[in-house]
Amino acid sequence: MIDYSSFFEYIKSSQLSRYESYFREKIDNAFELNNDISKWQNAIDNFPAISPSKIGISNSTISIGNAEDCTEVEKRDLKESLMELHPWRKGPYNIFGNFIDTEWRSDWKWNRLKEHISALQNKKVLDVGCGNGYHCWRMLGEGAKSVIGVDPFMLSIFQFNAINHFIKNNSLWLLPIKMENFPEQTKFFDTVFSMGVLYHRRSPFDHLYELRDALHSKGELVLETLVIDGKLGEVLVPEERYAQMRNVWFIPSTLTLESWLKKSGFKNIRLVDVTPTTVEEQRKTEWMKFDSLNDFLSPSDSTKTIEGYPAPKRAIFIANTP
Repeated sequence: MIDYSSFFEYIKSSQLSRYESYFREKIDNAFELNNDISKWQNAIDNFPAISPSKIGISNSTISIGNAEDCTEVEKRDLKESLMELHPWRKGPYNIFGNFIDTEWRSDWKWNRLKEHISALQNKKVLDVGCGNGYHCWRMLGEGAKSVIGVDPFMLSIFQFNAINHFIKNNSLWLLPIKMENFPEQTKFFDTVFSMGVLYHRRSPFDHLYELRDALHSKGELVLETLVIDGKLGEVLVPEERYAQMRNVWFIPSTLTLESWLKKSGFKNIRLVDVTPTTVEEQRKTEWMKFDSLNDFLSPSDSTKTIEGYPAPKRAIFIANTP
């Protein structure tokens, strides 16, 4: 069981304190329902006893120590334990000279948005669908006062715990819950990120309302999601799969998504980036050996998915609550 005592100590003096029992129940249930937890925890327990000479969370690669902090045997044993947490999808990380070349170059996404968001210094931040927490570390590196990430996939939670095993930070927590199960109307956060989540929700408006209600007045939303080229009102609804993903429900045009944000009560809406996803940004590696984007595109036309839909293109919107 991952130790969440610092999280509960943090919320004790905040308006989230009234949800303590609720959070405890959701966290406990998540740990009870997964049969791989003992395997993942055992991998972390087998990490060699080494201490990092430095920590870096402000650059493209989250770095912990260097190769000189450990012996070659310790480095090899650490890599074997980290591999027990395969597949690594978000990163990159460098842990005592072990470079975790993740499926996604998540730093590329961060570079596309970082100049457009408000300063995170001393902000309370929520990262929805945070994966293993790569972007959460980058937010903390930008000076955020606290970062809470939510993601229902327990492997992501244990990958984060593997990183924090060495960093030992008490201002960042990943909770194993879905955003739709996060307490409603908290209005607690200065900034909320939702990246790569909206198209997985059966009701995009419910998701936008959840994001809005997590922000206090004048708070900032950073929304990144799949989009299509098209006019106002145009939306792609895949019949079965999209790029081999089963749970893709709605992919709007940017004009349509802007109208959804307006209808959901957001103000000052700005489209700051639209970028096609490339096979250089998302690909299989030693640390993610399953199929990736190159396998999901049409072999005869890389502008189409294997199902014949437009290939992935992602937009970033910034918006504010009234």
